[in-house]
Amino acid sequence: MPATARPRGNAAERILAAAAECAGTLGIAQVSLQAVADAAGVSKALIHYHFRDRDALLARLTDWMAGGLVQGEADALADATPVTQLDALWAWLDAELTSGRLRAMVALGQERGAPVRDAVRRAREARRAQATATIEQCFDALSLRPRLPAPLVGDVWVAFADGLAVEAATEAEANLRLRFDVFWLSVLNLAE
Repeated sequence: MPATARPRGNAAERILAAAAECAGTLGIAQVSLQAVADAAGVSKALIHYHFRDRDALLARLTDWMAGGLVQGEADALADATPVTQLDALWAWLDAELTSGRLRAMVALGQERGAPVRDAVRRAREARRAQATATIEQCFDALSLRPRLPAPLVGDVWVAFADGLAVEAATEAEANLRLRFDVFWLSVLNLAE
């Protein structure tokens, strides 16, 4: 990343932003401390100062990216009207699919280190809680009630978004917006 494009803030934040960029563009398997150091414009020693090893960096990255995903999803609906909420949700999801961060979150689930697995569990719980809130907000805005418990439908929403992330990486020509629209049409058909 060019020096002018580097995020401002403390070194740990710059390192996490660079690690997220590496994860989104290279894939988790290719995220090395050296690649992150190069992207952040810092020394590998500085990364070791803030993060003991690759597992510690990936665990913190998981928490950091999950926080961004959860906040982004909540923000997408914050000012949306019943008419614009699905377009707003798509705009957020499309940005995440394009950046590769969501796909990186899926790939982090395959990491073997205990700190990363624990962080993935926390991320999954936070994402499920936000997905439940999203389902409830979408149904409430339309004065509908889902026939299934909102947490269950939220779990399906998270799994669907993760599946789109994998598909975006493997099928560049796929019409992901169409899949998104069909998914939400199906979800809203679960109304009582």
